[in-house]
Amino acid sequence: MSGSGGIAGIAVAGVYEHPRRSAPDKTAYQIAAESARGALEDAGLRLSDVDGYATSGVGPIGVLSMCHHLNLRPDWIDSTAIGGSSFVAQVLNAAAAIRAGLCTTVLVTYGSTAASDRFAVGTGGGSAGDPPDSFDVPYGPTIVGAYGMVAQRHMHEYGTTSAQLAEVAVTMRRHAGLNPDAKYREPITADDVLASRVISSPLHLLDCCVISDGGGALVITAEERARDLAKPVVRVLGGGMAVRHPGIGVRDITDIAARQSGKKAFERSGVRHEDVDLCMIYDSFTITVVETLENLGFCELGEGGPFVQGGRIGLGGALPVNLDGGGLSSNHPGMRGIFLVIEATRQLRGECGARQVENAEIALCHGTGGFLGIRHSGATLLLGRA
Repeated sequence: MSGSGGIAGIAVAGVYEHPRRSAPDKTAYQIAAESARGALEDAGLRLSDVDGYATSGVGPIGVLSMCHHLNLRPDWIDSTAIGGSSFVAQVLNAAAAIRAGLCTTVLVTYGSTAASDRFAVGTGGGSAGDPPDSFDVPYGPTIVGAYGMVAQRHMHEYGTTSAQLAEVAVTMRRHAGLNPDAKYREPITADDVLASRVISSPLHLLDCCVISDGGGALVITAEERARDLAKPVVRVLGGGMAVRHPGIGVRDITDIAARQSGKKAFERSGVRHEDVDLCMIYDSFTITVVETLENLGFCELGEGGPFVQGGRIGLGGALPVNLDGGGLSSNHPGMRGIFLVIEATRQLRGECGARQVENAEIALCHGTGGFLGIRHSGATLLLGRA
């Protein structure tokens, strides 16, 4: 990150997205390991070059199990677990660790068999874990219920419509049609979204992310070293992390963590909103994209509905979003943050073929973890073509 309080001289040197959306013959560990090999090959490095390792969401103590599985003995490890934003945050953690001299080359991996395990993400409560869950799990909403509540509040407060939310799903599906690895590629219309069954009012089936298997990996290292590696350098320009929770009796479900993490990311990088060529936004639901764009500052609160209309967030629009098809159409194995960084990196390298954003120089990634409207994390990352 450059600018005040930032981290300079760090690059994403390798990326890999596992092509399988259904892998009943594999374990999450196998998917993560295959992704690790792919990202290292992409960077032109070997496993023996790795001295830092980060993961989340694979097994109960995933970083230990994965180090064993990969036969790694790193000098630095990170098992940040803040939901879907974890891997965006881990890029920033890796950058800080490299700058501090704790390691030189960080491998970040993820693997999941959520679809093959028939894990119905967001449709069940489960048992209480953290102390606040004692209140939310027995009496509060499911994940999709929480997001439905957020959408209802946004509609009540600002007049947002289901047709505007549907525009997000339609655009993501259009992008997925250009991605040969996307789970769902058939075109859909706003009418299709509105005609799909209601899951949690006002959210319809096609307002909700898919459930898939999948995984990916990243290689983070010093920019100076990355210049000598296999692929064009993609620089880490800035970032921020934040959480939102109701505090002691205060709840504003239209104010999300992206407002805090995004502000820090822009300040630390020196990037302006008008400099951003594309966004990779966590799209667990269509309302997530609308609220995130607002809280990141691309439009005012309440203007997200009109903002996503008229082709603005589509390929060729003023602010293309989720060029891979996102969690709404491409893949969502339970934690999607790593795929935001993978696609952003490929876009900045100019590797995306039919879905390539022309002359892309700066990309924003924002991951969300947890439940909007209850407790959630946000991690924002700005990447730039060297």
